[in-house]
Amino acid sequence: MTRRAYRRTRRCLATTAVLALTLAACSSDGEGGGEDGKVTLHINGQPPNTDERELRVFLAEIEAFEAEHPDIDIVPHEGFMDPETFNTRVAGGDLEDVFYVYFTDPAGIIEQGYAADITDYLADVPHLDQIRPELHEAFQDEEGRQYGIPTANYSMGLLYNRDLFEQAGLDPNAPPTTWEEVRAASAAIAELGGGVTGYGECATENTGGWHLTTEIYSVGGAVAEPEGDGWRAAFNTPETVRLLENLRAMRWEDNSMGSDQMRSCEDVMVQMGAGQLGMYVAAPDNLPTLVRQYDGTYENLGLAPIPDQGGTLLGGEGYMINAGASEEEIEAALTWLQWRFVNPDEIERRIEEAAADELPVGLPMPPTPDIWVEGEIRDSVEALKEQHANVPVEHVRTFMEAAPTVEGHIEPPRAQEVYAILDNVMQGVLTDEGADIQGLLDRAEDDVNRVYGAS
Repeated sequence: MTRRAYRRTRRCLATTAVLALTLAACSSDGEGGGEDGKVTLHINGQPPNTDERELRVFLAEIEAFEAEHPDIDIVPHEGFMDPETFNTRVAGGDLEDVFYVYFTDPAGIIEQGYAADITDYLADVPHLDQIRPELHEAFQDEEGRQYGIPTANYSMGLLYNRDLFEQAGLDPNAPPTTWEEVRAASAAIAELGGGVTGYGECATENTGGWHLTTEIYSVGGAVAEPEGDGWRAAFNTPETVRLLENLRAMRWEDNSMGSDQMRSCEDVMVQMGAGQLGMYVAAPDNLPTLVRQYDGTYENLGLAPIPDQGGTLLGGEGYMINAGASEEEIEAALTWLQWRFVNPDEIERRIEEAAADELPVGLPMPPTPDIWVEGEIRDSVEALKEQHANVPVEHVRTFMEAAPTVEGHIEPPRAQEVYAILDNVMQGVLTDEGADIQGLLDRAEDDVNRVYGAS
């Protein structure tokens, strides 16, 4: 599992930790402005010593930034969003001036008052208006005030085995665009025999609920919706029933998913890497993980938009600024964040560095995160990816072309608890041929509403 993927598995735990805080101090140490006129910024996000390449790049970035901005002194701290230490650091006033968060964290942090409102500073920050609006929304309150900067994101698509597509008589350059087409392709691939299955699902340890959430979004649905000051379940709809009926048909009528269904996402990745699986729902960072850890090849893998394209699960990361920061510290922090993460002038250098270190270039992930709206910057980034690519860019082209137009939705509130409940729905459909889909959804709806305290 990649470091980024590992951090993503913990994002909702971090959110829970933030929401658990009630009375805590959260203030800058007041030492941001030095007598020499320098602004000192304490930031986290420094990779550990064990990650030699990432640490080397991180420290070199700080050195280059400070050379261009001699009035700002960056003091880095190791670590990202750690739910085991966040409470203590906030309560002790030790939260850095600039701190890393997942997309699921800002709502709780804003509610508790731990981040600075940076709205009035943004007009002077270059290129922020070129970031996709739905990414900004993760850092905004109900009034649209902004409290952070998105720096990277992921969205879910359909990862598939191009070789199996060809063997099954399918066009690997025209992957399925609807769930009905997924069913047809899955059946064709399963006909190859030899233990090959057409489509796979994660179903355990909350991953079944995570995938089902993505798939509900894909048909235009929602998992939760606001109700008064809280939330209630929103997934028990005819669209979700049809989605699950299609999944049941693949599993039981077509027998294109195999018999082993209580699988983790790692189990699914092992099967994909071994060339025994046709398709599964995944984020782009699964591609390098499949290659590095599970014997996959970039030549054999493709990534398409989520079927039906009615929406998809959106996640990511960014940075917020301590609520106790001074105006000078906020301005310095935004200067650093823009230079480091929202800086088209530095993209080619970072691409070349990644290629020199034999990291994949050409995928919708760092060093070219897919954060830009359609326009000049996005076109420039895509051209640079094509120019410096060391992986087959055409194998992810349909995903990239659809990304700006497929609406992204972040995870529902109290996501891990919701996912655990939705695991039961996914498992029921995949392990019980006679499962009552409407009954599964009714029970899940009641359980989620109890989590939310909804009537």
